Amino acid sequence: MDFKNANELLDLCKKHDLPISEVMRQREIVEGEKEADTVHDAMARVLEIMKNAAFTPIKEPVRSMGGLIGGEAKKIASRYHSGFGICGDLLEKSMIYAMATLETNASMGLIVASPTAGSAGIVPGLLLGLQEVHKLDDEQIIQALFNASAIGYLAMRNATVAGAVGGCQAEVGVASAMAASAIVELLGGDPEQCLGAASTVLMNMLGLVCDPVGGLVEYPCQNRNAAGVANAIIAAEISLSGIHQLIPFDEMLNAMYIVGKRLPAELRETAQGGCAATPSACAACGGCA
Repeated sequence: MDFKNANELLDLCKKHDLPISEVMRQREIVEGEKEADTVHDAMARVLEIMKNAAFTPIKEPVRSMGGLIGGEAKKIASRYHSGFGICGDLLEKSMIYAMATLETNASMGLIVASPTAGSAGIVPGLLLGLQEVHKLDDEQIIQALFNASAIGYLAMRNATVAGAVGGCQAEVGVASAMAASAIVELLGGDPEQCLGAASTVLMNMLGLVCDPVGGLVEYPCQNRNAAGVANAIIAAEISLSGIHQLIPFDEMLNAMYIVGKRLPAELRETAQGGCAATPSACAACGGCA
């Protein structure tokens, strides 16, 4: 049940009439030589960690280690619950949970790198938001996480998920692609639509640089997790509407990798360019813990 690229993944889905999530779940069982219950329980633990990381800062805000973020998720949640949110239920909830997860990460809390710490809020943010809005149970979310894992696996195998290698397009971009694919499956899309949504995300985020202020995974990372959630929702809606993605996921992933390698070093997690090099960011760094 192994696959090396998206084309092979699609072939397996068609051959066995399975969704991406189930192909990935069976791959984990076969390739990892594990029992089905063991694989399920491990993913259930992933979901548990994701929930704790996303929910805790909303109730108990905590300042980041660098002092650049803390409390943002609670502020947006308060505005939303007061009836002033302008983004709609799904996006509001998802961005709150995504930003909260980054607060957990930046304060040395336990998170799931999905696929990285700097982009850890997008997959749980969107899936937890979708779970609440569409009244989905945990088993459905666990299965969706296997779908997201397949996209992350392909990115790690054939490109990169590291900001130092490919810029933020490789971190937030891939995380958003993972989330988009997962929710397309959750909402009834087929494997081709899942991969189409993932490809659309990478297209929309192509060239996004990695420029953490002070070299800390705090800012603008937290804001970009919120933006990544929005991008994933847009890509999923496009795909679920039956709009065909011209460029297959394998080709878009390769394009992202090539663009990332061509980014100058200043724009690949060195904190020497982009947002990190602005006067205000440099001044803020003077107070970083």
